[in-house]
Amino acid sequence: MKTENSHTYSAFQGSALLFRGELQDVVLNIKKHLGRSENSSVLILSDATGKTLDFSFQGSQQDVLKRLEMYKHTDDPVEPSGPGRPKLGVISREISLLPRHWEWLATQSGGASATLRLLVEEARKKSSNINTTKQLQERAYQVMSVLAGDLQGYEEALRALYKKDGKAFVTQVKGWPKDIQKYLSELTKPVFKEK
Repeated sequence: MKTENSHTYSAFQGSALLFRGELQDVVLNIKKHLGRSENSSVLILSDATGKTLDFSFQGSQQDVLKRLEMYKHTDDPVEPSGPGRPKLGVISREISLLPRHWEWLATQSGGASATLRLLVEEARKKSSNINTTKQLQERAYQVMSVLAGDLQGYEEALRALYKKDGKAFVTQVKGWPKDIQKYLSELTKPVFKEK
C-alpha cells in the first residue's frame, strides 16, 4: 500500500510523540534524546503499516547508523531490457468453466481471453477499495494495540474502528493522551471518510 507516509515513522515514549519523519532522522533524534540511557523504552512505529520497529540504540551514533542500513527502503528493481521482443507479462494457464460460461464468452467481441482479462480488472477495481479499507483498519489496530491497549475504552474504540463509526471512535478515545489521540485521528481519517 503506497501512501503519502509510506516511508515515515513515529517515535513514542510512553504516550508522548517524540519524533516523526524519515527513519534515519527519527533514529538519530532518538539516539540523541536517549543519550547514555539506552535502556529507556521508545517505540518506533511505521506510519504506513502501524507495526513496531525493533531497533537497538546501543553503541555510538556510527553503530546505530550501521544497524540502520538493513532498514533502508529500496524501490522495485528495474529489469534490464535486452535485445528482442519485450515480455508482455501474459501467462497462459488452464481454467475450468461451465458450458454456459464458454458459450457466453464465445459471443463476446475480442475473444475469451480479452473478455476474461476485462472481467478480472473490473473485479480487482471493485475489491481494491475493500482491501484498502481493511489495510487501513489493520494499521490503526496495530498502533492501538501497542499504544492504547491498556487505556479505558480501547475495546469499544476498536469496535467503532471496524464498524467505521467515526463518532463512536472519537467518543471512546476522548480521554486518551493527546498525542495518541492526534496520531490515531490521522491514521483513521481515511477509514471513516469512506463510510
